[in-house]
Amino acid sequence: MSIKRIKAGPRMSQAVVHGSTVYTAGQVAADPVPDVKKQTQQILDQIDALLKEAGTDKTKLVAANIWLSDVRTFADMNSVWDAWVSPGNTPARATVEAKLAGPQYLVEIAVIASL
Repeated sequence: MSIKRIKAGPRMSQAVVHGSTVYTAGQVAADPVPDVKKQTQQILDQIDALLKEAGTDKTKLVAANIWLSDVRTFADMNSVWDAWVSPGNTPARATVEAKLAGPQYLVEIAVIASL
């Protein structure tokens, strides 16, 4: 079975396609402004672009993992997520509070999708 790596770097790929499944790396905001809603939107835009490059889209999401630096921002993150996610095609999802790679990051999201 073939493996396609998208935006491969020395440490990781931003997405990997194996068979008919797409796995994204955890995505953080490219421009981490101090606002969880804005960071969430940036991340979801990045995920849209990765899924498109892989040959799929958010209607094919299977699973999502979301990490928040502060769980008190859960409702703000969800307001952006709920506007973005495809109705009737919501993935299995987990959201947890975690210390992220740097204090500038408020949210990180990784998804798995089908082609």
